[in-house]
Amino acid sequence: MADSAQRPKPTITRSEWGLLLLLAAVQFTNILDFVIIMPLAPMAKANFQINSQQFGHVVAAYGFASFVGSILAAKFLDRFGRKTALLALYTGFAFSTLLCGLAPTYETLVAARAFAGFFGGIVGACVMATVGDVFADYRRGTAMGAVMSAFAMASIVGLPIGLLLAENFGFGAPFIFLAGVSACVWIGNFFVMPSLRGHLAHEHPPATLWRLAVEPSHLVAFAFSISLVLGSFTVIPFLADSMVANAGQRFEDMKYMYLIAGIFTLVSTNVIGRLSDRLGKRLIFRILAVCAIVMVLVLTNLPPVPMWMATVACTGFMVATSGRMVPAQALLTGSAVPAMRGGFLSLNGAVQAASIGIASMIGGALIGQSDDGRLPGYPLVGLIAASSALVSLVMAGFLRTVDVGPVRVVPDAT
Repeated sequence: MADSAQRPKPTITRSEWGLLLLLAAVQFTNILDFVIIMPLAPMAKANFQINSQQFGHVVAAYGFASFVGSILAAKFLDRFGRKTALLALYTGFAFSTLLCGLAPTYETLVAARAFAGFFGGIVGACVMATVGDVFADYRRGTAMGAVMSAFAMASIVGLPIGLLLAENFGFGAPFIFLAGVSACVWIGNFFVMPSLRGHLAHEHPPATLWRLAVEPSHLVAFAFSISLVLGSFTVIPFLADSMVANAGQRFEDMKYMYLIAGIFTLVSTNVIGRLSDRLGKRLIFRILAVCAIVMVLVLTNLPPVPMWMATVACTGFMVATSGRMVPAQALLTGSAVPAMRGGFLSLNGAVQAASIGIASMIGGALIGQSDDGRLPGYPLVGLIAASSALVSLVMAGFLRTVDVGPVRVVPDAT
């Protein structure tokens, strides 16, 4: 009790909120690029004349390319200022998103999604490393909650607009629009974001790839990440498809479903971040992980139901699944010292990306598609996801925080 009484309150200054807003804008575009493909599954399958397994390959291409990019970046990410690295990587991300919108065939779409994944995964690692640098462990849950609100904003604003654009202008329209938004966000970061080079002045030299991979605390974190991803991404890529095929919903109603789920997630993500700092990250993670297990079983076994019931199930799933990632990401970020944080998070991003690819391949292989369009294997996919989520519940107890606090922020003109 004495220690907790002496602990500083997890308050965040106005300038820090400004930085979080910039990082959240980057994450908004990054996450939207990743998730927009999933509710477009029925349209993609019709436009490119592909089946569910081939669509799983579209999602998996992003994950596997992100794995490669993150591996290559792990050794070098901590050798540059956070701003320099972010702007360079974000340029490649915006261009690859544009290519996704212009892809004329299934093969070119897979290639474009791989290009987007190559840059997207590293951008995410750079954002999380910046949060870890600036915010000490006792404030990191609140900061992570703010940045990860981008997932909810993608559902509230991005997905409905993207689906509306797709309905009126075709499959590629959401990606072209997102590339334009990304260009605006890039300009904002160029003029406003500080360089954040404090991690370069730390007493530890940048770690080798081998050291990043074999550090004991990192190995536990990698195993935790794998169980987290398999616990959700065997299910998520086929969520919209299952709502149409199994739960009897209209594709045109998906934007409203994502809008409602996103509003609830926006509120819950920030609340969960604050609760994580006040009550403990492991406790909050475990509560939400249990809720996620329940909701994934409900969601993957939905028969044809009224829209309000499907919306409740989708909302509960998104709140629990995205909510558990707030304390989980804070715990993962604290698993590395500042001088190794960018490299560790990039390598951890590679692990997560490979897991996303594997999860999508597993889901696509097992989900099947009957003559009437139903996805008969979705309940089995749900059982696999729930089992993996249960493993993450156990693995959370083995994570250890080796963080030494925030590093010194060194601003300059770059």
